[in-house]
Amino acid sequence: MTDKLVKHIAAVTVMVDDYDRALSFYCDTLGFICRVNDDLGEGKRWVVVAPNGTSAGLLLAKADSETQRAAIGNQVAGRVAFFLHTDDFRRDHAAFMAKGVRFHEEPRFEPYGTVAVFEDLYGNLWDLIEPKG
Repeated sequence: MTDKLVKHIAAVTVMVDDYDRALSFYCDTLGFICRVNDDLGEGKRWVVVAPNGTSAGLLLAKADSETQRAAIGNQVAGRVAFFLHTDDFRRDHAAFMAKGVRFHEEPRFEPYGTVAVFEDLYGNLWDLIEPKG
């Protein structure tokens, strides 16, 4: 029976105000790749970005109601929403800083690895983590 179970999360939705602005941040600033950018008509697109080499991605969904616009940047009520692993914290932290990414703290060393909280274009909080071991 276990062979019929769901295998992985494919994507997580992030509410955005503009597809191209979001693509620029996630791809140009964070270095993600654009996996899909399909026009669905009526101003809607199916846009998925992800770090190179990962299976799960972010579905960039343009807000189209007041409720959705209110959720932009606050989808998890101010908690860290996303966790981005790196194999070289110092390299990626420096690269993000050079591109204007706003970190909320200095790097810190935890039992699980080196970490610092940063925010994306919309204020969503992310952990940049180099796991131990």
